[in-house]
Amino acid sequence: MTSMVYWLDMAGVIVFALSGVILACRSRMDPFGMLVLAAVTGIGGGTLRDLVLGVRPVFWVADPTYLWVILATVGVSIIGFHYIHRLSRIFLPVADAFGLALFTAIGTHKALQLDTPGAVAVLMGLLTGVAGGMVRDVLAHQVPMVLRQEIYATASIAGGITYVVLYGLEAPWALTISLALLMTLGLRLAAIYWRLSLPVFAWVEIAPPAPAKDEAGHDETPPPPTRTKARVRMIRQKRGGNSRGERDE
Repeated sequence: MTSMVYWLDMAGVIVFALSGVILACRSRMDPFGMLVLAAVTGIGGGTLRDLVLGVRPVFWVADPTYLWVILATVGVSIIGFHYIHRLSRIFLPVADAFGLALFTAIGTHKALQLDTPGAVAVLMGLLTGVAGGMVRDVLAHQVPMVLRQEIYATASIAGGITYVVLYGLEAPWALTISLALLMTLGLRLAAIYWRLSLPVFAWVEIAPPAPAKDEAGHDETPPPPTRTKARVRMIRQKRGGNSRGERDE
């Protein structure tokens, strides 16, 4: 199981690093910028997780293989730059979804191995899955996906809860991590395909009603002046809104 966790973690680093490279290409960054975005995306979330959990040294310091894998991913991407740059716009959100699912499961698993409560384990899975992408988007002058309406952090939380519940029921580990991965990945891919999003709350100004008209079509005696009212209402994002793969870049 330890070996499988390691290779899943490495796969997540590669996928997230590749998403960082693609975003760097679209943001017209130089090779160093590509390396920085790939690194913060690939190991940023896990680094924060280990720091919060008090794990010393953090995973990539104990095993520099992660750094070499990121460097190799960037190197291969530079060699095949024209192919990377021409990848379909849907590739970035799909790759990001796979990385989110892998890192959520790995982060939750590592927290549970340290005997943390279930709620903390779910939070560590979320931190592992979204923190690196948040830093990547900020460096690329993008609004982090977790701060927008799209179903992103929600998918990570659902996957973490699935892992914690099955872990508590002592389900086979292969079943536990498989269902957790499918939960996060399924929700995220469904949100991308159908453009699903969470509702947002906003202040909405309600104008006073217009004066009624009499039978001749003239305005009746106008009511006394009323102030514009403000209410908090739930607003759903339009289905035609941009997703991660359709942003203006």
